[in-house]
Amino acid sequence: MEIWINPACSKCRAATKAFDEAGIDYTVRRYLDDPPTAEELTAVLTRLNLEPWDVVRHNEPAAKPLKTLPRDPAHRPDWIEAMVADPILIQRPIITADDRTAAIARDPESVARFIP
Repeated sequence: MEIWINPACSKCRAATKAFDEAGIDYTVRRYLDDPPTAEELTAVLTRLNLEPWDVVRHNEPAAKPLKTLPRDPAHRPDWIEAMVADPILIQRPIITADDRTAAIARDPESVARFIP
């Protein structure tokens, strides 16, 4: 299992704490320091069954140029490119499990799905 985190994010810290307390083996990816490639982000979006605009942090200043970008298949690569170029735009934490499930785990219930 892998979890994409920003250590400054309280929801990320809560998710890793829950995994630690449950004795879950996982890998941390500090996605701001180790940004995903377009291919990796596309694969995670597929696992999440979401579009890039669904996982963008729209309140970030870096998201301002995206406000006019259409949310359609033709512009999907543009959204992904923006997120790869400025990973602060990616919602967090994102958990990807070995069984191919994934979630944006912003609440305890989402995190709990990954704890046996």
